[in-house]
Amino acid sequence: MLGNMIRVLFGFAVASLAAGLTIVLFVTTPVELVNTPSNAFTDALTSNGLLALAAATHSAVFAAPFALIGAAIGEWRRLSHWTYYVLVGIAIAALGFFAQYYSEGGAQASIVNNYALVAFLTMGFVGGMVYWLVAGQFAHSDEGPRTPEIIKPPRPASADTPRAVPSKS
Repeated sequence: MLGNMIRVLFGFAVASLAAGLTIVLFVTTPVELVNTPSNAFTDALTSNGLLALAAATHSAVFAAPFALIGAAIGEWRRLSHWTYYVLVGIAIAALGFFAQYYSEGGAQASIVNNYALVAFLTMGFVGGMVYWLVAGQFAHSDEGPRTPEIIKPPRPASADTPRAVPSKS
């Protein structure tokens, strides 16, 4: 039981980091990072890394109650298919998007646009997929990943093994 709790919490932490990095890559695209001059590349990478950690922390604080409920349901029902965790991640990201929208003031610019919506939904997809890779796929068992069952081939009949004799009718 303790091992499952640690697995779920570790999966949540890694998924939050992946979600934070995903949302930052919508702000500073990989193309922009590659095109950064070599003398400023480490500074750009460092600032984007710190921004990703801040976004991961913010995402984790918002998503924690919803994600832990989703993980608890997955563990309880022994759901180990990736689609469940991806859909939970997308649902949590959509909740975050709408929470951000409803918290806006009337005078400030709105978050409602396709780019922001795609960024949030992608963040949820990536977070759910990473959670499944780290922890969710092992929800079906208490002892961790399944090992394939080895099926032994049938033994050939030997001379001292009794054989079925067809009946004469």
